[in-house]
Amino acid sequence: MRLPIQLYEQEKILQACLTVFARNGYKNTSTEMLAAAAGISKALIFHHFTSKKKLYLSLVDHCFEKVRTGIHFDERTTEHADFFTAITELSRAKLGYFREHPDEWKLVYEAFYATPDGLKEEIEDKYGQVSEARNALLAQLFDKVPLREGVNRTYAFELLMSVTRHFETKFLDETKGMSHIDEAYTRSLMEELEAFCDMIRYGMEN
Repeated sequence: MRLPIQLYEQEKILQACLTVFARNGYKNTSTEMLAAAAGISKALIFHHFTSKKKLYLSLVDHCFEKVRTGIHFDERTTEHADFFTAITELSRAKLGYFREHPDEWKLVYEAFYATPDGLKEEIEDKYGQVSEARNALLAQLFDKVPLREGVNRTYAFELLMSVTRHFETKFLDETKGMSHIDEAYTRSLMEELEAFCDMIRYGMEN
């Protein structure tokens, strides 16, 4: 089915502008650069999106939705999984998706880990609840994990979430200057994440 002309035009603009934002960042991207990449006038950019800020936020929406559907993480995928399998598979899916879609990964990195001035409030308001919902699903899974007597369940969950955030940030920091992310790199990073989780899960002291 063909898209209506207006939706088709917007999709073309989004795809063209994604690369410009990914390569230059929000601050260093001008509307002239975006118009040139999309092959349209600045006036038409503003007609579709009214401002550079709204275009950028539309791209964040676009990328976030593609990532969400691409990694397939929801109630159905966690229904029969154990907690440690769920967090490693979620991390593996994220890293694999970003390796295959470098422009989306660069935009997502900036939007969520190096949020441009003037956009922090909008991004936190819109995506904070999504992140909380995902963590709630993981918390439900963690409730099923048997813990040794005396281990604080809340602290243990926070520790594991800190580990996964550390590896996500490490991935984004180490690869932000790469034009291509090698599969061997993501495999090595996943092995390191799993080793960290195993240390927490099984203990470190002999």
